[in-house]
Amino acid sequence: MKKIINKTEDIVPEMISGLVKTNPDLVKEIEGTTAVVRNDEKFAEQKQVGVVSGGGSGHEPLHAGYVGDGMLSAAVAGEVFTSPTPDQIYEAIKAVDQGQGVLLIVKNYSGDVMNFDMAKEMAEADDIEIKTIVVDDDISVENSEFTQGKRGVAGTVLVEKIVGAAARSGMNLTDLAKLGQNVIDQTKTIGIALHAATVPAVGHPGFELAKDEIEYGIGIHNERGYAVEKIKPSNQLANELIEKIMNEFTDKSGSFAVLVNGMGGTLLMEQYIFANDVLNELNDKKIDVKFSKVGNQVTSLDMQGVSLTIMKADDSWIKMLKEPVTTIGW
Repeated sequence: MKKIINKTEDIVPEMISGLVKTNPDLVKEIEGTTAVVRNDEKFAEQKQVGVVSGGGSGHEPLHAGYVGDGMLSAAVAGEVFTSPTPDQIYEAIKAVDQGQGVLLIVKNYSGDVMNFDMAKEMAEADDIEIKTIVVDDDISVENSEFTQGKRGVAGTVLVEKIVGAAARSGMNLTDLAKLGQNVIDQTKTIGIALHAATVPAVGHPGFELAKDEIEYGIGIHNERGYAVEKIKPSNQLANELIEKIMNEFTDKSGSFAVLVNGMGGTLLMEQYIFANDVLNELNDKKIDVKFSKVGNQVTSLDMQGVSLTIMKADDSWIKMLKEPVTTIGW
């Protein structure tokens, strides 16, 4: 294993420190934590619902890269592939509460759900109004070793984008939570891996694949999927993944948004080739795509592979996806 790190136990605090030092006009570290909060001039002036997300590290730029005007108010980073602690989440909630309440966006992993719930209870004891939405966009498996129900994966960033835009517009906490749940219900993702990630503290890939094999339905914590098959051309992969995702939608009319997400170790060149095939296939199927995005948005360390997210989105959601933001990662 070759990594540009110092001590494995210092990876997360040193990553957060580097992120803050290189973007001091956007974010600052919450003292005593590995959480970051907005540090731009607008933040103190805007009286909006605070939006907080977070989870284990290793998925950058999620979540800290999406802290800024128009997306998250704060993000909490746990250890690599490990949930942040309740006390750190609690500090992030307090840092963003402007009297309008706070919405927590949580990926569906048991540890994240439990720790965010504990932080919510701590904040409610301070009379801070809190609501939680849980992202479960991964259609590949119904349950996993880390979850009850479907996992939260790359679709999370689209949820954060729309919710963040709505919060900036002044939407109240109750309506924001309803909007977020509606967005989650219409967001479907599936991913493939050509090579597993290597967790620095472990030192070897999480699972093995032959040189000509791919794993269908992987999670973002090195979780295995539902099948291993021989690798295929990009256009065939696009066709297969689209078929699985579109079968999840009962209504295929209207507009859709598409995210082709790199898992961390796959070249942008390959991601754009795959995106080209995805959009051609959707066009052939008369699916109206009004927003698309390509890049490393929700990664899994150095995993090689991509995920495909398709969201059924009305015009207001498309507008919010296209609104400009001031973040590091969007």
